[in-house]
Amino acid sequence: MYSVTVRRSFIAQHFLTVPDAGPEGELHSHRFGVELRFEGSTLNEYGYLVDIDDVKAALSPTVDRYRDATLNDLPEFEGQNPSVERLARVLCEAVVDEATLESPERVRVTVWEDEEAAAAYETAL
Repeated sequence: MYSVTVRRSFIAQHFLTVPDAGPEGELHSHRFGVELRFEGSTLNEYGYLVDIDDVKAALSPTVDRYRDATLNDLPEFEGQNPSVERLARVLCEAVVDEATLESPERVRVTVWEDEEAAAAYETAL
């Protein structure tokens, strides 16, 4: 199985909307780290699983949408707790919609909210 990973980081704000959220219920910032990991068993005619430049190009406007934003204010989080798990899925779906993906069979998006804690979303392609 081949894999290709692309990373990016950005700062965004949110506050959790769950009962008893503690300090996380107040508006705060994270330097989110995003890892997109594509996996597949075959390469294309050029020997690529994915074109890394294409993935970077698809990731850039997605990251720019969330950079310096308050997640709670965005329509994709309306009425929902803007958890790191939900952010991982939203980022995954946005990049998959934008990138040209012929060879990979799976994608996993991991979002780090700090150096110790991360959540991921994985789906078949």
